[in-house]
Amino acid sequence: MEISKLTERSGVESNEKWARKTRYFRQLIDELNAREIPDGPVARINEEIDQLNAFTGDDKSYMRHLTNAQSRVLKFVEKELKLVPKGYYRTIWLVVGMAAFGTPLGTAFGIAMGNMAFIGIGLPIGMAIGIALGSGMDKKAADEGRQLNVEM
Repeated sequence: MEISKLTERSGVESNEKWARKTRYFRQLIDELNAREIPDGPVARINEEIDQLNAFTGDDKSYMRHLTNAQSRVLKFVEKELKLVPKGYYRTIWLVVGMAAFGTPLGTAFGIAMGNMAFIGIGLPIGMAIGIALGSGMDKKAADEGRQLNVEM
């Protein structure tokens, strides 16, 4: 079974930002079609695309629906098929590193120095830790063949 194509929408191509989002979603669909995916997940993805193709609202609402559909498809593909786009884990772990590692390290620096103005030092350290962990997970996903050739 093949994943449905996204239909052209006339007003979307005139706006560069919207055209880019549409192009990314089409690339995601093409990349998923290039893989062997069971019929169950394909049917679920086709439901999202069919709802998007049937949408008749204005262009701004359409783009909101497109963004939501893309994120739902990506979450579904990540959970069910364990496939992720390039840089997926790096993006997730950047934020986690800042929150989980950076804030406590910054607080420790601030307390140790006796000046809480040093709390900001921990954020870039946490960001670096998060990027390193996420990049490692991205590399592992690529080595296992679970990485889609799409960057979101």
